[in-house]
Amino acid sequence: MSGTPSGLPWARAGIEPGVLLATEADIPRENDWLSAAELATLAAVRVPARRRDWRLGRWVAKRALVAVLGESIEIELRTASDGAPEALVNGVPALVNVSISHREGVGACLVAGPGTAAGCDLELVEPRHEALARHFFTPAERALVDGSGIAGRDLAVALVWSAKESALKALRQGLRIDAREIEVTVDPDSRAGSIWRPLAVRNAGRTFSGWWTLHARLLLTVVTEPRAAPPALLGL
Repeated sequence: MSGTPSGLPWARAGIEPGVLLATEADIPRENDWLSAAELATLAAVRVPARRRDWRLGRWVAKRALVAVLGESIEIELRTASDGAPEALVNGVPALVNVSISHREGVGACLVAGPGTAAGCDLELVEPRHEALARHFFTPAERALVDGSGIAGRDLAVALVWSAKESALKALRQGLRIDAREIEVTVDPDSRAGSIWRPLAVRNAGRTFSGWWTLHARLLLTVVTEPRAAPPALLGL
């Protein structure tokens, strides 16, 4: 799963949201692309699956930032006090917002400008226990799931949950707030023929515009505030 060059004039017109997808197979075997601080962090991760996910997240984020900012830069990803990833370019905090997700050996990174809150999430479309919707979805979201029919239920549940996760990342809150304080709506405009389909997420008077796309059984959602066009697919 790889993107294509966006062709957007990043330097002249500012940084519009862009997303890059990568797989574990894209990552170099060695770790010479990691900074000293990143190598220390990786060394502390003992669980093999978590190590693979961590490396995948860092790799896709660095490649996304190179696609946006250019090749001749040194990039380091650090974790902010609230848990969100932050990028340093040539040792200086970058004027970008970054969101990372990974699932089933695929990583995604959404990059947006400094004035844009942004979040992305990857989810597998699969059967889930009904308790997820019962405990974490609003009445309107449960109605959306119930109205999707048996064939569409797994996708509807994954879509609502993924959009919530994206919004929580954009809010830089994680699950520190009740997921039911965030409500997802799906735009009836299906945009047939487009890779992206619209959604919206609302929380305490804020509205995030969002988009989703499906690759086989892997669902990707992105949200931004203020409203933005569908993210460009970044490629190198």
